[in-house]
Amino acid sequence: MAVLFCGLFSVILKMSILLTASHLETKHVEAVQAGDVVVMLGSSAILPCHISTNDRLSQITWQKTIKGKAPNDVFLIIQPKNGLKYSNEKDLRFEFIGNVDDKNGTLKFSNVTLEDEGSYTCIFSLFPGGTPSRNSQLVILVPPITNLMDYTPLEGNEEVPLATCTAAASKPKAEVRWIKGSLEGKVREELNETRHANGTTTTWSTLLGKPGREMNGQLVKCVISSEATKEEILETNIQVHYPPGNVNIVERSKVSYECETNANPKATVTWTRSGQPLPQSVKVVGATLQFSSQSNDLSGLYKCETTNPYGSKQAYLFVHFSSGEFCCENKTNKQMFT
Repeated sequence: MAVLFCGLFSVILKMSILLTASHLETKHVEAVQAGDVVVMLGSSAILPCHISTNDRLSQITWQKTIKGKAPNDVFLIIQPKNGLKYSNEKDLRFEFIGNVDDKNGTLKFSNVTLEDEGSYTCIFSLFPGGTPSRNSQLVILVPPITNLMDYTPLEGNEEVPLATCTAAASKPKAEVRWIKGSLEGKVREELNETRHANGTTTTWSTLLGKPGREMNGQLVKCVISSEATKEEILETNIQVHYPPGNVNIVERSKVSYECETNANPKATVTWTRSGQPLPQSVKVVGATLQFSSQSNDLSGLYKCETTNPYGSKQAYLFVHFSSGEFCCENKTNKQMFT
């Protein structure tokens, strides 16, 4: 009877040891961690699937839950003897890069699209460990398509758009801000965004202000920040159209005078002689009137007219040649040359 009891105790002790070992090993199997896999649109993703255990592996099952598909959709089964088996239509973008003998079912997923974003789970069928799993959340990043558009408003007192900076179709959405330079406090920015059905977002910011000629040519910078790409800076010079301003006739030499004004677009300059055509000995080079001689018949009133699509302004120059003296007069300057 004592022998029987000792034998029974020995069997119970062995079973207890085996169960304890199996329990410990099962707890180790269940310690598989989840994680995010973040990749750029069109690139390749590594979907990790590995476990450390002495349990016997019968198969590794891959399933996914993505938008527009049934949840926990089984798409691939890996078996030690039979290899890979696709549950539905074969997707050649999935490449098995693991090793069944090492209980590694890792996949390489190439040319990922936005439609592929979602949850990917590999499930190990183990004995006696059960079915531990590893989940990876596939996150797709999309860099923005950037653009900076400037406008050419006419000088005025009403607030109008001066420039628009756009970061289109990005995921996650991009941030858009301005460095205004000398225009700080004179213009304001207005931010808008549109979310698209595919999960991307277009963000754009417009600079608004009252267009004055002092703004023309001022540098502004648009700064675009996104998780999907490094910071990008786009630059432009503000453009404002305005008619010619005050016209000045500037002496370049004793026999040449240049007509100057400020206009955008640049004004064309036309020299004429009051009451008659320009003499052949008087030349116009660009905006400059040139006298090739000091003959008395060149005396007279000359007009400089500056014109662009938004207006025109004039100035007059009176020239008089007599006894070796050259006299000229305009509405802002009176000079005598001998």
